[in-house]
Amino acid sequence: MRIATYEQEGKQSFGVVIGDAIVDLGRRIGDKYNGVLELLRAEALAEVAEVIADASADVKLDKVKLLRPVPFPEKIFCVGVNYTNRNAEYKDGSDAPKYPSIFVRTPDSLVGHGAQIVRPPESEQLDYEGEIVIIIGKSGRRIKKENVREHIAGLTIMNEGTIRDWLRHAKFNVTQGKNFASTGAIGPWMVTTEEFPDFGKISLETRVNGEVRQYDSTENMVFDFEYLLPYLSTFMELKPGDVIATGTPTGAGTFFDPPKWLVPGDVVEVEVGGIGTLRNTVGDEKN
Repeated sequence: MRIATYEQEGKQSFGVVIGDAIVDLGRRIGDKYNGVLELLRAEALAEVAEVIADASADVKLDKVKLLRPVPFPEKIFCVGVNYTNRNAEYKDGSDAPKYPSIFVRTPDSLVGHGAQIVRPPESEQLDYEGEIVIIIGKSGRRIKKENVREHIAGLTIMNEGTIRDWLRHAKFNVTQGKNFASTGAIGPWMVTTEEFPDFGKISLETRVNGEVRQYDSTENMVFDFEYLLPYLSTFMELKPGDVIATGTPTGAGTFFDPPKWLVPGDVVEVEVGGIGTLRNTVGDEKN
């Protein structure tokens, strides 16, 4: 199933995307669940499948504004340097990482599919990073590798946009450059796990104005899904709705010579096999 959060005529709802239309869950089970986060907390995806079995679509996709699939997750984890050739891209002579680099983002640093990502007035170094994203469906602490799948509700896509020069304001700190408002995007929807029989063979491609900048597969991850969930849940309980962006392949704009920063008018598309395409335009932040 493809589960989306959306806005229609100023009203927010959530539903299942079928073809080019949406079956509105808000009008069917909204008295029990206020949105996707509450749905995941109740572990009610099986109920959704029953609800939509004989349902007709309520609204066309092109008539709604897609929002973040989980509008306000408790936690958004991001994994750095997680494809096999990424470490060499830094050209710093360091060894391959023994453990994943982890940082966090805030919800408001991300917009939904179709919305504009913005370049802040403080910097021209707005960069793109296409990523495959895990959405947690079942709470867990010290999750075992063999139980990882049962804790994942589904997958989505992120353009983990970055303000590059603000990553270097402190010796060990990337938080500032990763959390400027509306500099990244997530969506267009969450695709539930039954659509992915093998997490190890999912493709990702990032395009800027139609030019392919990044292409890779989860086959080449250093720390795969079966590693990341046990690792993260060692120090913090993972909860329904939590988001884990699993890293970006080589080819981000900062590594070109000269760098290829995003500018107003650019169109960024991140396409992931089995999910679809997250598409956003770029604009300047309006003061």
